[in-house]
Amino acid sequence: MSNRDAKRALETGKVYLRDTPTADASREVDAADVSVRANAPRIRVGSDPVIVFRDDHLAVVFKPSGLLSVPAASKRGVPTLIGEMSRMLGGAHAVHRLDEPTSGLMLVARTTPCQAALKQLFLVHAIERHYLALVWGYPGSEPITVSNQLVRDRGDGKRGSGNGPDAKPATTYLRAIERVGRAHALVQARLETGRTHQARIHLSELGHPVVGDPLYDTSRKASGRLALHAAHIGFRHPVSGADLSFTSPLPDDLERLRRRLAS
Repeated sequence: MSNRDAKRALETGKVYLRDTPTADASREVDAADVSVRANAPRIRVGSDPVIVFRDDHLAVVFKPSGLLSVPAASKRGVPTLIGEMSRMLGGAHAVHRLDEPTSGLMLVARTTPCQAALKQLFLVHAIERHYLALVWGYPGSEPITVSNQLVRDRGDGKRGSGNGPDAKPATTYLRAIERVGRAHALVQARLETGRTHQARIHLSELGHPVVGDPLYDTSRKASGRLALHAAHIGFRHPVSGADLSFTSPLPDDLERLRRRLAS
């Protein structure tokens, strides 16, 4: 491709890194992970949702940071991923959520029977999910397992570890992928359970809050967006029985942040 055509392909969402588009020409990548999809829909990379996979029963979708997963009572009339998917797919049903500032891969059901089947897979922890997070500090080279009870109010008005009638078990497996500069690290968080803010809480309570976290980074004034990304989802299709797996590397804004922190 000419430089002009390559730039246009990047800017319009035609260049994919693994399962999601990238417009960042400065990334260091494995060429085998890159594809040019000339027939992919024209999008604003990093701003528009992207359908990664679809069939008659479900879809796997990339949600950009800043987009609500589902409607919120406090934000009436604000666009949501489910609303966008209903328009694009002719109907969509929520299965799980990502926090508004979190980017990454989400499952969406296209039928109510599939919605019920996917929710059951989540209930029995049969869906594999990995997050990538840029965090403060370096948690060490050894894997860490955090398993405790999370409550809606740990005593300071925030969700966190504790005991009480609303306490629910939460388990997160953490692994540092790389040091990023002198003060940060890139960490993988694999969820066994899916409690609200689970990865953010566990990382914060370990002393390694997610960069840009306005709720759980109590020692710094958060700036920029939450550096948390739902990078992998894998599951057995509840209808076809096929094993499906999808991966989304750090989105362009977080990859640029990683490079900036590393310099």
